[in-house]
Amino acid sequence: MKAFAPLVAMAIASATSAAELPPPPVAAKVPVTITKFGDKRVDDYFWLREKERPEVLEYLKAENAFTEAATKHLEGFREKLYKEMLARIKETDESVPYPYKGWWYYMREVEGLQYPIYCRRKGSMESPEEVMLDVNELARGKAYTGVDFFEVSPDGAYLAYAADFTGYREYTVYVKDLRSGELLADRLERADSIAWAADGRTLFYTQQNAAKRPDRIFRHRLGQAKDALVWEEKDELFNLGVGTTRSGEWVVATSASKDTSEVRVIPAIQPDAPARLVAKRRTGHEYYVDHHGTEFWIRTNDKGKNFRLVRAPLADPAPRNWRQVLPHRKSVMLEDFDLFKGFWVAKERDDGVLKLRVTDFAGGGHHYIDMPEAVYSTGPGTNAEFDTALFRFVYQSYVTPRTTYDYDVGKRSRTLLKQQPVLGGYRPEEYESAMLMATAQDGTKVPVSLVWKKALRTGGPQPLLLYGYGSYGHPMDVNFRSSRLSLLDRGMVFAIAHIRGGGDRGRLWYDDGKLAKKMNTFTDFIAAAEHLVAGGWTAPDRLAIQGGSAGGLLMGAVTNLRPDLFRAVVSEVPFVDVVNTMLDATLPLTTQEYIEWGNPNVEKDYKVIRAYSPYDNLAAKAYPAILVEASLNDSQVPYWEAAKYVAKLRTLKTDSNVLLLKTILEAGHGGASGRYDSLKELAFTYSFVLDQLGLAR
Repeated sequence: MKAFAPLVAMAIASATSAAELPPPPVAAKVPVTITKFGDKRVDDYFWLREKERPEVLEYLKAENAFTEAATKHLEGFREKLYKEMLARIKETDESVPYPYKGWWYYMREVEGLQYPIYCRRKGSMESPEEVMLDVNELARGKAYTGVDFFEVSPDGAYLAYAADFTGYREYTVYVKDLRSGELLADRLERADSIAWAADGRTLFYTQQNAAKRPDRIFRHRLGQAKDALVWEEKDELFNLGVGTTRSGEWVVATSASKDTSEVRVIPAIQPDAPARLVAKRRTGHEYYVDHHGTEFWIRTNDKGKNFRLVRAPLADPAPRNWRQVLPHRKSVMLEDFDLFKGFWVAKERDDGVLKLRVTDFAGGGHHYIDMPEAVYSTGPGTNAEFDTALFRFVYQSYVTPRTTYDYDVGKRSRTLLKQQPVLGGYRPEEYESAMLMATAQDGTKVPVSLVWKKALRTGGPQPLLLYGYGSYGHPMDVNFRSSRLSLLDRGMVFAIAHIRGGGDRGRLWYDDGKLAKKMNTFTDFIAAAEHLVAGGWTAPDRLAIQGGSAGGLLMGAVTNLRPDLFRAVVSEVPFVDVVNTMLDATLPLTTQEYIEWGNPNVEKDYKVIRAYSPYDNLAAKAYPAILVEASLNDSQVPYWEAAKYVAKLRTLKTDSNVLLLKTILEAGHGGASGRYDSLKELAFTYSFVLDQLGLAR
């Protein structure tokens, strides 16, 4: 590779206005020619992948400095937004405690501290508090601290928790003796999931390989030096996961790709027993297993893509012995189910609407838990106990803060446990939400949900922020964010486009926006935006859009297709260099994603991906104002996707709109780890959007 040209020198520290800004950074061009299936591409910025080169960090810092200078006029407004959003949060607060084997577990936060403190009390909440894990202590002296999964042993003696100090999501599991407070010498490196056996001394865990694919399950006894291999998954399309049933009687190991799964089970009281296969892997067949009494319960898509529910005897749970509990339904997606000793609950998505279906084992009858609003989301809360009469669920909407209930199944009554406090006199009746239907190119009706402040609804076009994702079958359910009030209270409308590729309307909705049908995701979003403009909700010069990760791919694709439709774009950790990434099987996650995007080593898949890959379809034309946000240690969407995208777009765009790249140098895919730092990052993003739409006040 030839030598790098130097970056354009800039003296921007003292810039105070757009007129005083020097030219933006210019990255060196080092052409690399890539030819595939006769398609010849020249990539001038392939070198930005080489993280160890000083020139790469130099470029990222130069972009950060330019972004800081270009937004210097917003410093005061950013601080105002941050304080405004912080003032709505109860900084010293506790989560709703949940019971588990004689203890009450909860998390609390303390004003001024970035991270949560995990605690428990014996017997009742009146007992003395025991601090299990203070993440603030773990984070002392570190720029980033992430604690992901953690599990208390069945006897309550040990806490196993996973920590990452880089943002790369490479976790080490530590084990703490909760009786003495001492940290054991045990370390489980590159762990991805964990599960305790019934003896409270044996841990099962999955371990990631160099490509960050969890491909092996080990059995670890506390204090032992060498762990036993339980299962190795050699197919690169599959990830392993491990957990325990709510009954506590079985360890469940699952190997799953994007469209196929296979399950093996181990008796929790016999951790040395061989893992027993439930049903042999069959391409396109997904099934997931839980346990009740003398049976395994299985959610399966063997009879239809929206899944059905069956049960099978423990002795022989092969498909020939499956007995139907709930049939497959064309318009109802069975998303999950929860088993308890005396009842079970199904989480259903009925033509896009979430419902909780409760069935009593004794009587066999079922009913649905009533919900008070038309536009809402709901789902199970923390339900750790198997033998209980109560089902905990969480409810929220655009206007109703996150609310936790205990539902008495026998009495069919609910008890309010907590509603997320919103300080500063929030009044939900001052806001309104609705669901509209846009029409896609092929006639499909695409839901669009909105929320706004009633008093500021003018009846004409207003500033509007439209959010989207549309991948992996992940639904974008409506939620409440107190920080969003800083948009609504300034006259902005917030909306989500529930586009294909997501799971918003069941599995078929997902299938219609992946692989060869991926373009539906992008045209659905454009149709949603056009519908909002045609309906008088907004106008192109008042419309901002936002998406992250695969949603950043969405942002790049729709901006290439219809740059005239949007005033501003926020693209967070964006997956925009799709062709190059999917051609490189050495990168983390790539081969596993073939079932989502296609394998570009196959010509027909290559052509599909090539047609929408944002980086490869940038062109010499006018673009909206764009803010691109990345993280240097991102293991899911590498920083260089954003960096290459911005570097190339700078050479092509014909407009004078601002193009900004901001890279967090001490974080991963999720951004800053501390709650105050995260809020400051949000204030930065919101200040950009509000400024572009004329609402920076």
